[in-house]
Formats: sequence, structure tokens, C-alpha cells
Amino acid sequence: MLKSIRNALLGATLIGTAFASPAHAETTLNALFMAQAAYSEADVRAMTEAFTKANPDVKVNLEFVPYEGLHDKTVLAQGSGGGYDVVLFDVIWPAEYASNKVLVDVTDRVTDEMNKGILPGAWTTVEYDGKRYGMPWILDTKYLFYNKEILEKAGIKAPPKTWDELAEQAKTIKDKGLLQTPIAWSWSQAEAAICDYTTLVSAYGGKFLDGGKPAFTSGGGLEALNYMVTSYTSGLTNPNSKEFLEEDVRKVFQNGEAAFALNWTYMYNLANDPKESKVAGKVGVVPAPGVAGKSEVSAVNGSMGLGITATSKHPEEAWKYIVHMTSQETQNAYAKLSLPIWASSYEDPNVTKGQEELIAAAKLGLAAMYPRPTTPKYQELSTALQQAIQEALLGQASPEDALKTAAENSGL
Repeated sequence: MLKSIRNALLGATLIGTAFASPAHAETTLNALFMAQAAYSEADVRAMTEAFTKANPDVKVNLEFVPYEGLHDKTVLAQGSGGGYDVVLFDVIWPAEYASNKVLVDVTDRVTDEMNKGILPGAWTTVEYDGKRYGMPWILDTKYLFYNKEILEKAGIKAPPKTWDELAEQAKTIKDKGLLQTPIAWSWSQAEAAICDYTTLVSAYGGKFLDGGKPAFTSGGGLEALNYMVTSYTSGLTNPNSKEFLEEDVRKVFQNGEAAFALNWTYMYNLANDPKESKVAGKVGVVPAPGVAGKSEVSAVNGSMGLGITATSKHPEEAWKYIVHMTSQETQNAYAKLSLPIWASSYEDPNVTKGQEELIAAAKLGLAAMYPRPTTPKYQELSTALQQAIQEALLGQASPEDALKTAAENSGL
């Protein structure tokens, strides 16, 4: 009798095991990333693979889109009631995403260790109205890259400390016949141009908004656009800059066709890679310059975060994945294309080795990061400013008139 009961129980256990095996069925997360600047697609795949090895019950589908498609993909997926569990988002979107309930408030999930270990400036990437909507992941600003060999040939002893000096040095290089157009920027009618413009607005001590209303039509906002137009019309700036995104700037610079370029962190190690670049070993980097009497350096906050969408059916697994991707261990291992968000990483020789010059620039640049305007209507404002910059560069409107039109069309 006991034996038959035991056999029955064993049979039930075996049946239970057979039926239980699908309980190990994978949870599938859909994650949306950017195929542009910062970490490479291969890096993101490798980071993700490390996560799925440690969490075999979770599968992660990765999708990569150009930066320009990131916002709309995220919003449209929400509207259709599904899509992504984890999304990469720019520092300019938390206001809109919080107001429209696109991202989950994760304030209560943030641990003391995260609070104490992550650089205070990095947290501003994911905050709105006192709450946090994800984890900072890409800590970034634009730096001034320069070709050491070209500067040396031109007899220039040190890179420029002010934007006026940059123009003077570029003119010297042009006059000596070393390069026809020494400066490359990303001024395509896209967010890239707003990042360059913001860098200059910060240098000139300008403001985007005052009391929620546009304030860029005079003062530093107007001076910044005047500088862009002068640089363009003087022939010092590559005329194709008006169509360039960051990757175009990188290619021009690493082909030796620019003495100066404004770009994100990731360009430093790629432009120094002999397999990628003709100028490897000749790449210098400093913080973007300042303006005499107004600023020492200038910088735009170009950081990005990872968040859980409000429509995710797997928020716990999504958070676990985000914690892995933003962990100090992961970030230190991939510090050559994006610098870590963790303060103590900068004391780690494995992080700093071979990029001491970049880290020296980062200490000044990251501390000076200037925000693009925080408003739920950011997309409208950015679109209006992008158009204003193009019109001013092409001479279709004066900088003053172009910015006035942008203010009228900003939705503010």
C-alpha cells in the first residue's frame, strides 16, 4: 500500500515536473536603442548577452534605430498599447514622457548605493518634477576635437580657449593652405544642430526660456546663432556641415579633412583607432571653448537614460535589465565609447588608461553641462529652432528674424 502511494506520488511529481517546465519559459523583453554615437550596436549586444547568460529565463529582443527615430518610435508604440519594455531616452524627454505617462516612475526602486555612487549631474538626465523616470546610462557632452599635426604645421602652440580663438586659428590654417575649410559641425536640420547651438548658448551665457517663455531671441541666444552664421559664411566651416550629423563629422575629421570638430565622447577612441582613422595618434580633445568675460568652457547636456515603459508587462525583469546595463561593472568594461556615470570609476586605471586626455576634458566639460529647455513641448520648440538655424545659415533670414519666428512657432 505504502509502495503504491509512493509510486503514485512519484508519478504525480514527474507529471508535475513535465507540466512545470514551461514555467521556465522565457520572459521576452523588447528594448529600443540608438544606432548612433555612444555605445556601438556590438557593445549593446555584448552587454545584453552577459545579462541573458546570468538570467537564462529572460530573452531580450534588441531594436536599433537612428537617434532621429527614437522619440517617435517610443511614443507610437505606447499609442498602440505595446511594443517596448525598455527604451533609451534623451535628457530632453522626461518632461514630456512623465506628463504623458510614457515612462514608469522608478524613484522608489533607486537604492542608496545608486544614490551615493552615481555622479549628481548624471541624475538630472532622468528627473522631472522631483521624480526619476529611469537610470542614467550615457553620460555625455560635446567636446572640441583637434588635429594636433595640423595645428603644429600651422605654428599653433595650443588649442583654442575661446570661440573667437577657434575662428582665428581656423583662419591661420586656411590662410596657410593646410585645409580649405578647417571646422566641421553637425548642423543638419535635426537635434544634432540644437546640441551645437546649445553649447554656444552656454558659452555666451544665454537662456532658452524665462518664466516658461522663449528668451533666446536676444542676448546669448542671438549671439550664439550669429557666431554660427559668421563661421559658416566666412568659409572657415565645412559648407556640408549644414547637412552633417555626428557620424558625418567623425568621418570628415578622421579622414584628416578637418582641424577642429565638435562631437561626443565616442569619437575620441574611434578617431584614434588606426583601423578606423587616418589621424590615429594625432587626435587632441579639450572642453568646448568659452567666451572671454562670460565663460571658461561650454558644454551641452547630451546624456541619455534607460526607462521602463508604462505599457510593459514585465516591469520587474525590465528593471533588472536596466540595473545590469547601467551597473558600474558593465560601464567600466565599455568605458572607451561612453564614460561611466559612477564617480569612483574615474579613479580606476582600467577606465582611464589610454584616454587620460579625454578624462581631463570630461572633468571640466561634464561639470559645465548646460541643459536644453525642460518643457513638455520640447519637440515643437526644437523643430522651430532647427528651422531657424537652417534659414539663418542659408541666408534666408537674419539670425534675429529667424529666432523671432522660432519663438512664435515654439508652442510656448
